[in-house]
Amino acid sequence: MIELIIKQHLDERLSVPSYFEKPKDKPKRYVIVDKTGSGKTNHLPTATVAFQSYAESKYQAILLNEEVKSVVEDMIELDDIRGLDLNSDYNFTDITTKEYRYQAVFDIRYY
Repeated sequence: MIELIIKQHLDERLSVPSYFEKPKDKPKRYVIVDKTGSGKTNHLPTATVAFQSYAESKYQAILLNEEVKSVVEDMIELDDIRGLDLNSDYNFTDITTKEYRYQAVFDIRYY
């Protein structure tokens, strides 16, 4: 499962914890990994994955987003990853809960 490969990579390299869903006891800063879609091209799998960077301020969320993008781009070194592209990244602050977050979306091609 690509999600497990991604999470293991993040856990080894990020300065904050990563999760698949919001933790009950939220740290000040953390990242949520969410596969939003998948497909196949020539029988090779692809996934669209969103990385939500949560922090106590918008500035800290921006910094964490930049760290996440760098760490995700380093996944190209993994044997299971055959390519990746940054699809987009943007301010994704949750107005309802007033939680600062940025979101980076990557298209990941893997084996």
